[in-house]
Amino acid sequence: MPTIDPTAFSAALLAWYDIHHRDLPWRISPRQRAAGARPDPYRVWLSEIMLQQTTVAAVKAYYTKFLARWPSVSDLAAAPEGAVLAEWAGLGYYARARNLHACAKAVEAEYGGRFPETAATLKALPGIGDYTSAAIATIAFDEPAAVVDGNIERVVTRLHAIETPLPRAKPLIKAEIAALTPKERPGDFAQAMMDLGATICTPTRPACAICPVRPFCTATRTAEAERYPVKAKKAAVPERRGAAFVARRPDGAVFLRKRPGTGMLGGMSEPPTTNWSARADGALGASAAPFPSDWRRVGEIEHGFTHFRLTLEVWSAAVGDELAIEGWWSKPQDIAAEALPTVMRKVLKAAEIGSSEAERPSAVPQRRGRRLHGAE
Repeated sequence: MPTIDPTAFSAALLAWYDIHHRDLPWRISPRQRAAGARPDPYRVWLSEIMLQQTTVAAVKAYYTKFLARWPSVSDLAAAPEGAVLAEWAGLGYYARARNLHACAKAVEAEYGGRFPETAATLKALPGIGDYTSAAIATIAFDEPAAVVDGNIERVVTRLHAIETPLPRAKPLIKAEIAALTPKERPGDFAQAMMDLGATICTPTRPACAICPVRPFCTATRTAEAERYPVKAKKAAVPERRGAAFVARRPDGAVFLRKRPGTGMLGGMSEPPTTNWSARADGALGASAAPFPSDWRRVGEIEHGFTHFRLTLEVWSAAVGDELAIEGWWSKPQDIAAEALPTVMRKVLKAAEIGSSEAERPSAVPQRRGRRLHGAE
């Protein structure tokens, strides 16, 4: 594997980043940093948790709303979990929201509302793994930790023309990044690598001609950039089925319940559904309804999770006010504010709950190259 001069590489990359960095709402620009501004660890952490498995474009609106409602980690720690889940609804991978809230409470209780400053200490907090701890420590506190997301994986595999498939190549990639990360400006270096992968060293049709680190890149010299990273063959995605039951009162209110606090879509709201999971189908048909009524099948919806695809039959019924199961009635004006994940909003839409009631702006989860912290 060709050896890269870390000093020359970081100098070329940072010179490019100083001019061409992306302006992101959670980021301190190189000019601001040079003037003495420091990144807010809370904002760095919040953005990194949101960006796991999700695009920058999808996250921006959610980030802005969270920050306006809970401007500090102490504010977030004091919030009810239900409110956090409701604001997260539509962003996907809902274990992140539960861990986000648990982490905020831990930072408040154990560290007086101040994030610890090392990757090793950060990693002990809920929802923070290898990548996120390194990113926060490097970007917020200038610890020269090895930060590796999907963009950086792509850049490094092309720099060295690494033939080992992902995920087996991850330890090698991390070692290469550790060798390249400078002691000066490590946070800017990590963000520059991310920006390089997002804007120049893209998955298809990379702009090699204008790449600031082109002289260091083996794949560019062999004109084979798009071959990398080499990926292991994916297994077939399982298909699961289940049923959802939308009960509606004469005044338009919809019956909802809270899912169990752990597991798929833990703590989120839903119209009652059968016991489907990533590993097993749920029951089907009107006989599987949580209570007897004149159930009418109105269609079905499909939804993709990380490890499986789900198809839900959608059944609808008009019912009275009292039901002998745990839950609540959500009036038409309140449905948009419920902690309904995207799959359940699809269910309500299929049951002809109007878009003004059932839908809210949602972010279709798209992998941004982060490690997966949940199967939701």
